[in-house]
Amino acid sequence: MKRFFAPYNLPASLDVALLLLRFSCGIAFIMHGYGKIQSPMSWMGPESFIPPVFQALAAISEFGGGIALVLGLATRLAALGIMITMAVAVYVHAVMGGDPFVSATGGKSYELAANYLCIALVFLAAGAGRFSLDKLIFGDRANLS
Repeated sequence: MKRFFAPYNLPASLDVALLLLRFSCGIAFIMHGYGKIQSPMSWMGPESFIPPVFQALAAISEFGGGIALVLGLATRLAALGIMITMAVAVYVHAVMGGDPFVSATGGKSYELAANYLCIALVFLAAGAGRFSLDKLIFGDRANLS
């Protein structure tokens, strides 16, 4: 378990980049998830085909995952939840809704969900970096045998 949460020993510039990316995405996810967490089982409305339990999981992954990213705590676990949520969002918009990747008129698209999916993949692969609670609690991966 310690090996999963411990970040790699990266150059300082990459650690700063991960910190800035964690903060900006974490705050965005807190804001995206805040309204959803207010009514987690029904935030998509009564006509939604998504079961209430999955709506709640999405709300938790966005709001709780955002907090985890800002703190750099359980970053890989938070990234996994965000990845799953964003993969479902991409599927719903792209496959089921037929929305374009980018809308020239500012309408529905799956660009943001796809980008967040890729960012979550970065955190799943790299971890939180040096400036995180993961590093403070679990140390470096390079030091684990």
